Amino acid sequence: MTVERPGPPLTAGERQTLRGFLDHHRATLAMKCEGLGDEDLRRLSMPPSTLSLLGLVRHMAEVERSWFRRVINGEDIPLVWSDDFDFQVAYDASTATRTEAFDAWQREVDHARRIEAEAESLDVTGHDARSGDDFSLRLVMLHLIQEYARHNGHADFLREGIDGTVGV
Repeated sequence: MTVERPGPPLTAGERQTLRGFLDHHRATLAMKCEGLGDEDLRRLSMPPSTLSLLGLVRHMAEVERSWFRRVINGEDIPLVWSDDFDFQVAYDASTATRTEAFDAWQREVDHARRIEAEAESLDVTGHDARSGDDFSLRLVMLHLIQEYARHNGHADFLREGIDGTVGV
């Protein structure tokens, strides 16, 4: 299966632009993992790091879940792999499978898209019980764009180390 990666809109309003960039970066992560089996996806970058492509997918599932469902939507749900203060736990993908990680990630992306689409505006706010702060949907979307962009850079290096594949 080939991952379709939409380009962000060149001329659009703020919400459509944010949505476009977020979906572009989500698809980029999926592309970096495309065609690899469980063993390659679990391959660690270099000691002492526990970073792997599957770990990044699991981490981003937690990030999507935390920011969209817990903060913006106010759902009282636990994280899947991590505790409230240590997202690093998700990086331990030593026994993870592509199916497990990508199914969880896709479920969280689907929830996030629904929550964003149903929000009246980017000014909708949610509360983060951990920090006690309120955050706008705008800030959450920008935060996820930068989080994906940073981790997609990690994914570039991880993928190159696995099979030499480089590129956008």
